Amino acid sequence: MNSTVAISSAEPYVKAPLLYKGKVRELYDLGEHYLIAVTDRISAFDYVLKPAVPDKGNVLNSLSRFWFEQTAKLMPNHLVHADVDRLVPDVITDREVMKDRFMVTRKAERIDIECVVRGYITGGGWRQYQSTGEINGRKLPAGMRKNERFEKPIFTPAAKNDVGHDEDISIERMKELVGADLTDQLEAKSIMLYEFAHQYCAERGIILADTKFEFGLIDGEIILIDEIFTPDSSRFWAKENYALDIEIDSMDKEPVRTYLSGSGWDKNSEPEPLPELVVEETSRRYRDIFNRLVKG
Repeated sequence: MNSTVAISSAEPYVKAPLLYKGKVRELYDLGEHYLIAVTDRISAFDYVLKPAVPDKGNVLNSLSRFWFEQTAKLMPNHLVHADVDRLVPDVITDREVMKDRFMVTRKAERIDIECVVRGYITGGGWRQYQSTGEINGRKLPAGMRKNERFEKPIFTPAAKNDVGHDEDISIERMKELVGADLTDQLEAKSIMLYEFAHQYCAERGIILADTKFEFGLIDGEIILIDEIFTPDSSRFWAKENYALDIEIDSMDKEPVRTYLSGSGWDKNSEPEPLPELVVEETSRRYRDIFNRLVKG
């Protein structure tokens, strides 16, 4: 992966009905299955930014495909295939552009809960803890330090919201929304998956600080959907950068967040285009995390 061309939309390359267009992904109807196309669009603070970031979509899609294959023995997922040669002719108009940025998936009923697992106290969880001593209503030990590892990973769900931010909720509230049995199953499966990936990453000099999953139902069976263990759904730290009480530079779109935070942008209006150097550094980081995780 080393493309200099960024794809801001897959619509010119996919000849199928478009069902949904998210900040990064586009969902197309193939009849029996979905086709999920991953663009190079990048978002921050609820805005889709310009320009798109070369190779971002290739990395996100290829990483999800890799992890779906790695975790298939732990639980089923929605991946059918990601082989351009198995598509009906003419569904894809440019095979070279699309070959690494799509997957064909089973159609599942989405469970409207973002299943977040935290192995370390950082980010929004740290901010909650500083204010309340809790995360999502879960009381935590006093005196924890920023970036400290939990004795055991914790499950901190959020209610899905297709417009704006997802809403952090307690496990008790999740049980009210989807039922106690499903809540218990999703918590156990989420922590199991996190622990598997945390160990895998650790063997490659990377810390998986936290992550989020989406699940769906097919004929009553819980399956993994969307994306897993990508820089857009997870917080990765290089092991050599880990320390307590600091802001650790994460292996994702951190250059974009850093630039925007220091640019004077009010976060309430359309931001100016990202500088070329910020785009290049962000693209490099996405390729780097892919190479370290997949190629070792």
